[in-house]
Amino acid sequence: LEFRRVLFRSVIMMGPPGAGKGTQATRFASARGLLKISTGDILRDSIKAGLPVAIEAKRLMDAGELVDDATMIAIARDRLLRPDAAPGFVLDGFPRTVTQARALDAIVAEHAAGTLVIIDVLVPSDELVRRLAGRRICSSCGTNAEPFDTGHRCVKCGGEMVQRADDSSAVVLERLQVHQRATQPVLEFYRDRPTFRVVNGAQAPERVALELDAMIDDASAVGAALLKARQSS
Repeated sequence: LEFRRVLFRSVIMMGPPGAGKGTQATRFASARGLLKISTGDILRDSIKAGLPVAIEAKRLMDAGELVDDATMIAIARDRLLRPDAAPGFVLDGFPRTVTQARALDAIVAEHAAGTLVIIDVLVPSDELVRRLAGRRICSSCGTNAEPFDTGHRCVKCGGEMVQRADDSSAVVLERLQVHQRATQPVLEFYRDRPTFRVVNGAQAPERVALELDAMIDDASAVGAALLKARQSS
C-alpha cells in the first residue's frame, strides 16, 4: 500500500483488550517510519537504561502494586524526549489516566510535536468476548496463538493449545468492564478535540487499517492547520 504523507507527529491508539489496537499501532508505525511505543516497551527500555524511576516501577510491579501516575509520567517523558522519537511516535497503552493525559500534552509541547492525534478503536463487547475467549496458549511453552480449535498443537513445540484461565467468557467480560471504567475519563478528556477519531474495529483488519490511515491523515491535517493558525495569531 502507498500512503499519503501528511504532517503529523504523534498518535495515541486507544481501545479495549482484543480491539486490535496493538496490531494496528505496530502496522501504522512501521508503514510511516515512526516509533511504536507501548507501556511495556517504555518500562523495559527504561529499566535496561537504569532509570531510577523505572527500577522503582519494577519493584512496585514485582510486589503486585500499581505504578503511580508520577512514576509512569517520568518514564514516558524520558522515553518520548529521546532523539529517536523526534520524528514522531505511536503510543499504545499510555496515557491510562487523565493525569497522564495532561502530562502527555506537556510532553508533546516540549517535544515541539504540535499535533496529537487520538484514535479510539471501537469494538462491541460481545465481539471482544468472542475474540478473547477464543485465544489459546501452549500448555508446554506458553506461546500465545490466534484462536484455534481445542487440541490444536503449538507450532513452536508441539504442545497442546489450551484456553488461558483468565480468558473465560465471564472473566473476559469483567476485565472489559474494569477497562471501560478506568479509561472512560481519558476518552472524555480527548473526545471534543478536533483530532479525535473513532474507527470501527469490528471490521476485517485490512478494512480497519484503511479507515484508520485515512482518519489519521485527516486529523493530522486538521491539527497542522490549527497549529499554523495559532502560530500566526
